[in-house]
Amino acid sequence: MSISIPIEYDLNLLVNPGRCSCARSGCYPNRGVDAASHPTKGYVTFLAGSGDYVKGVVGLAKGLRKVKSAYPLVVAILPDVPEEHREILRSQGCIVKEIEPIYPPENQIQFAMAYYVINYSKLRIWNFEEYSKMVYLDADIQVYENIDHLLDTPDGYFYAVMDCFCEKTWSHSPQYSIGYCQQCPDRVKWPAEMGSPPPLYFNAGMFVFEPSKVTYDNLLETLVITPPTPFAEQDFLNMFFQPIYKPIPLVYNLVLAMLWRHPENVELEKVKVVHYCAAGSKPWRYTGEEANMDREDIKMLVKKWWDVYNDESLDFKGEDGVAGEEAFSKPSIMASMPEPAVSYIPAPSAA
Repeated sequence: MSISIPIEYDLNLLVNPGRCSCARSGCYPNRGVDAASHPTKGYVTFLAGSGDYVKGVVGLAKGLRKVKSAYPLVVAILPDVPEEHREILRSQGCIVKEIEPIYPPENQIQFAMAYYVINYSKLRIWNFEEYSKMVYLDADIQVYENIDHLLDTPDGYFYAVMDCFCEKTWSHSPQYSIGYCQQCPDRVKWPAEMGSPPPLYFNAGMFVFEPSKVTYDNLLETLVITPPTPFAEQDFLNMFFQPIYKPIPLVYNLVLAMLWRHPENVELEKVKVVHYCAAGSKPWRYTGEEANMDREDIKMLVKKWWDVYNDESLDFKGEDGVAGEEAFSKPSIMASMPEPAVSYIPAPSAA
C-alpha cells in the first residue's frame, strides 16, 4: 500500500520577512537594524586543495552580488588551499575561515566518487556560531535570483531540495534497482514486499541550517560510530537530520540531470539556483563532449554562469578591496530582498 505524504511548497507559510515600502533601500523592520550592518546570517561554501574549484567560489561570490544579497559569503577552506587562492577569495569580498579536515571512520566502503571523502569536513560549518542561520552552497552552484528569504524560514528545521535516484551513481541502492525515484513516485511505486518506503532524501549541495555547538558536537560523536556509505556526508546528513527535514522546491537547487531525467518537474525560467554537478557541466571545464552536455539548455546555463563570472562590474569594491580572514569586511552587498515566490508543485509521496 502506498502512503502519500503531501508536501506544500508555499514559501509564504515558511517566511514572513515583514518588509515595509522602503525594502528596496535595505530596510528590514523585523530586525530593527540594517541586516548588512550586523550580518548574523550568511551564505557558506567549502573549498579544498589547489585545483580550479576556486573559480566556482569566485563565480558564486559574484552571483550573490548580482542578485543583491544582503548577506556575506563565508568560505570554509582546508589548510591545503594555497595562499594565492585565499587572496583571490578575499579580493572578491569573501570571509575566509580555515577549518581542519574531518575523516570518516576507517572502512572498506567505496564512495560513489573518490573525492567525496573530503566532504565530511563540511561538518565544521555547524561550529560557525557567530551566525544564527546560514545557507550552504556547493562551489559548483550559482544563484540567479535572490534567495535571502530562506534565511527567514522558521527555526528548528533543516531545509533542502529532494534528490533524484535515477543516476548511475545510485546503482548500489534498492531505489535504483527497481526504478523508483522520489521525484516521480507514481511512475514506479514502492513495492509492499520491500517494506516501508525510504524516507525523503535531500541533495546536500544546498541546504539551510542553524550553526550550533551542541549540534556540531552531536554530529562528530555520531560520525565516529556511523559506518561510511557511498554518498559520504550526504548520506550522513540525511540520516542525522531526517526527523527535522523540510523539503523546499527544486527551484532552490536544480541538479542539472533533472533536465533530462524529470523535465516535467522543471520550469527553467523560474529556477533560482543551478547546481552544475552533472558530469562535464562545470562551466570552467566545459567542453560539451560528455553525455547530455550538447543540449541547448545546458549550453545556455553554462553561458549564463560565464556571463556572471566575466562581469567586472560584479567584482568586490570594498574600501581596500580586500576582505579579512575570519573577520567581517565591508558587506558584499547592501540591497533589497524580493518578495518570496509562491511555488506549488504536485505533492510527492513516499511510495
